[in-house]
Amino acid sequence: MRLATLTRAMLMSLIGLTALPQNQYDLLLQGGHVVDAKNHISAVRDVAIKNGLVAAVAEHIDPSAALKTIDMHGLYVTPGLVDIHVHVYGSTGEANSYAGDYGLYPDGFTFRTGVTTVADAGSSGYRNFEDFKTHIIDRSKTRVLAFLNIVGAGMRGVKYEDNQADMEAQPAADMAKRYQGVIIGIKTAHYTGPEWTPVEHAVQAGTLAKIPVMVDFGSNRPERPLYDLLTKKLRPGDIYTHCYSGLRGELTPEGNVNPGMLQGRQRGIFFDAGTGGGSFAWRVAVPMIKKGFLPDSLSTDLHAHSMNTGTKDMLNVMGKFLALGLSVDQVIARATWNPAHEIQQEQLGNLSVGSPADVSVLRVEQGDFGYVDMYGTRKAGNQKFLCELTIKNGQVVYDLNGLGRPAWDKIQGNYKYQQDPRWDATGPPTRSPTQK
Repeated sequence: MRLATLTRAMLMSLIGLTALPQNQYDLLLQGGHVVDAKNHISAVRDVAIKNGLVAAVAEHIDPSAALKTIDMHGLYVTPGLVDIHVHVYGSTGEANSYAGDYGLYPDGFTFRTGVTTVADAGSSGYRNFEDFKTHIIDRSKTRVLAFLNIVGAGMRGVKYEDNQADMEAQPAADMAKRYQGVIIGIKTAHYTGPEWTPVEHAVQAGTLAKIPVMVDFGSNRPERPLYDLLTKKLRPGDIYTHCYSGLRGELTPEGNVNPGMLQGRQRGIFFDAGTGGGSFAWRVAVPMIKKGFLPDSLSTDLHAHSMNTGTKDMLNVMGKFLALGLSVDQVIARATWNPAHEIQQEQLGNLSVGSPADVSVLRVEQGDFGYVDMYGTRKAGNQKFLCELTIKNGQVVYDLNGLGRPAWDKIQGNYKYQQDPRWDATGPPTRSPTQK
C-alpha cells in the first residue's frame, strides 16, 4: 500500500512539472533599434532568442514568453560584429612575428567591443595552422576563423614571407579543405619582391579550395602594379585589404581613385579597410570617400602594435567612418553582414530567424571625439560607438553596465551567483580539480 501511494505521488509530481508553463524564449531584447543589413531592417524591434538561435524579430514580443527580458530602449541592436582581419596567433613566443609576439589572445579584445567573430589574416600557414588551431582556435570563446597564409611557415618575417619555395598551392588547399568552415580563405601579404608568385599561388590555392583570397599587396613594385592585380590577377569575390593606405597607388597623384580600384569593384573584388598600424591615412581616405569609394567591409588588422595606435579596436574603426560621413546603418552593415558575406559565412552577420544568436548592443555617444591615422594625424568626430552588451550563441558574454542584472539591494538574503546558463555565460570560470 505504501509503495502504491508513493508511486501515485511521484506520478502526480511529474504531471505537475509537465504542466508548468515553459518559456517560449530564453532571452528577449526589448525595444532596441535593430540594424540588420541582410534583412533590410532599421527600426525599433524586439529580438527573441531560444537555444542559442534567433527565434523571432518583431515589433512586439510578449515579455511573459521569455525567461529573461532586457530593456534595449535607446540602443542599437545589431548582429555580432565580424572582424575579418586580425592577428591572434599569440601563443608561440616567437619574437617579431605575427605567429608569435605580435599576435593577441582574442577573448581579451573581442566581446568588450561587440565582436563575436574574427578571422585571423594569415598568421599561420599550412605548416603551423594545426598548432594555431590547438592553442588558440579551439580554446577561445570568440569564434575564430582563419585565412591561411600561402607561405607554409606563416607570417613570421621577411625571411619566411619572401620565400617563394614555401608558397605551395596544393598543400595550402589541402589544409583548407581539411578544416573547411574554419579556414575560410587564403592570404598573401608583405611580399617585397617583383614577382607575382605569391598572388598567383594564393589564387591557385583559393580556386582549389573554393575560398576567397585576401591580399595585403606588400611592397609597391612597378613590375606588379595595383591595376594589374585588381583587373587581371584576382577573381571576383577576392578581397583587397588596406584599401586606404595609399602605399600602393590607391589614390593617384592627381587625387583620383586608382582606375584599377574602380574596375576591380566592377569585376566583383571586395575592398576592406584593414586599418592596422600602418595602413590607413586621412589624406587618402578623405578624398576617396568624397569621390564615393566606400569600403565593402571594415576591419582592424588588430595586433600588438595597432591596438595602441590609430586602430585601437573595431568600435574605434567604425567611429572613423562615422567621422568620414557614413551613416550608422552604413557602418554597421560593413561590420556585420558585408564581411560575413565576403568570407562566405552567411549564417553570421545577421539576425535571421534560425541564425546563431550573436548580438551586439551598441550605444552611439554624441560629443567631441578624435580619431588618429597611421601618421599620427587627427580627425575630429562628433559620434562614437560604445558596446553595452555582447551575446554569443544566445548567451551574454559581456555586459558593461549590468543591463541584464538585478539590483543587489532588491535580492533578499545572502545572495549568490545570479547567472542562468540558458541566457548567460558570465558566471565563474570552471576550475579543474587541481586548480585552487
